Amino acid sequence: MTPLAILETALYARDLVAMEEFYTGLVRLDVIAKVEGRHVFFRVGPGVLLVFNPDTTEVPSGNPDLPVPVHGARGEGHVCFAASREEIEGWRQRFFAAGVEVEAEFDWPNGARSLYVRDPGGNSVEFAEPRLWD
Repeated sequence: MTPLAILETALYARDLVAMEEFYTGLVRLDVIAKVEGRHVFFRVGPGVLLVFNPDTTEVPSGNPDLPVPVHGARGEGHVCFAASREEIEGWRQRFFAAGVEVEAEFDWPNGARSLYVRDPGGNSVEFAEPRLWD
């Protein structure tokens, strides 16, 4: 057996309000679950982007019905969203209009385009052509 896809990926940030504003307002993802001060989860196609406050996910939940192990990360993480070359140009324009700095934008050796920005938690957010990994 081998996994077929990534079902969820997690980023960590203390300011969940700013993260929610960035991912709903600018990236236009829908919130599917949230617990104030602990986490906010977003739908991304068939998968989910989890954003946790690392301070609260290091504390056991105490819920025997959901015995999720404590976890958390410190520092800047990374997430990459699939986008066509034309969509990447649209993202660049949207970020420019919102005053969000594009940290990098370039073509990889195989010709795939990538664009990088930072979310309010300092995480590296990439938009790249799926052929990047062909």
